Amino acid sequence: MQPPAREALARAQRSAVHLELRDAYMLDDPGYIAWQHGVRLDPGERSTWWNGWHDAVREAVGRGVAVRRARVVSEPISDYVRYEYDNTFTNIAAGEAVRWLPRRRATGLALPSTDFWVFDGYQALFHHFTGDGQLDEDGREYTDDPALVNLCADAFEAVWERAAPHDDYRPR
Repeated sequence: MQPPAREALARAQRSAVHLELRDAYMLDDPGYIAWQHGVRLDPGERSTWWNGWHDAVREAVGRGVAVRRARVVSEPISDYVRYEYDNTFTNIAAGEAVRWLPRRRATGLALPSTDFWVFDGYQALFHHFTGDGQLDEDGREYTDDPALVNLCADAFEAVWERAAPHDDYRPR
């Protein structure tokens, strides 16, 4: 399998953008299962939720990399998206900017069919998931193809322009 986004983020110099398009991921994730049973992360107890991803984002942001994440979601939102919404404070604490776009407001946008990252406008990483939200066995696909990278970068910017910042988004 190709290396994870964290490795490409470590090489980024200016920007890293991530577009999420699914309403559910890895439903067997222990964090999600705990959340379903009422366990909530405490923003004041950083040691209980801060992990390697947060370190990687903080390091990139410290180097001057703008890290942005946009989520296109169906409304009313799924339980999994509610879980993401409730835990987005962790992304923000690490230095990511996060926005939300209800799927209905994405009508008319040309979007790739799968989640992706774009690093510095020259490399894209596609994430391919199975129908039940698991990362496929060969689920990471990198490309430096300028046409694909530009397609993704343009799609991200179109979503970003329409999307609400996390603090302003109120899910239905």
